[in-house]
Amino acid sequence: MEVAVIAYGAGNVASVQFALERLGATVRLTDDPAVIAEAERVILPGVGAAGYAMSRLTELGLVEPIRAFSRPLLGVCLGQQLLFGRSEEGEGEGVDLLDLIPGTVTRLEPAGDLPVPHMGWSRLTRDRDDPLLEGVADGAYAYFVHGFVCPDGPATLARADYGGVVPAMVRSANRWGCQFHPERSAEAGATILKNFLGLSC
Repeated sequence: MEVAVIAYGAGNVASVQFALERLGATVRLTDDPAVIAEAERVILPGVGAAGYAMSRLTELGLVEPIRAFSRPLLGVCLGQQLLFGRSEEGEGEGVDLLDLIPGTVTRLEPAGDLPVPHMGWSRLTRDRDDPLLEGVADGAYAYFVHGFVCPDGPATLARADYGGVVPAMVRSANRWGCQFHPERSAEAGATILKNFLGLSC
């Protein structure tokens, strides 16, 4: 199985690469639209600001190849947020995203005195069955680092509780997202990545 991990200067791709290679995958770190279009699987990682990430994807000519990709695609951390329509991050009216899932990413505002960003281990509560969650126990821990949160809606597969609902995993058609870092989430994360490699769609 060959996986294209999009290397566009907005994510620590090395940890994703190593996690996939431990599972037997061949990984290509790439910003080449042609390589991405032909890949068996694509992972869109990301840390930092949504505006910078989208500007880089636009500069590299990657927005349309990502939107057109018809095989399994996984957004990780900021990569999950980029799957949505807009983000409130930044100045003024916010940032247009990939618009593959309806909704607006908003600033994380947990109840009580919980710090932002949300950084650490939280339990996953499964919302519905999905091949990506096969073998992942309800209540399994995953590792989060984020200050913005995706909308909770029909795309949500699993949630976390951080003084309010955090959509931890989402899916729309062939596109999945993990708000947490599966490559840093021990057994549960490894299971999710293994399931991603084995998807039949």
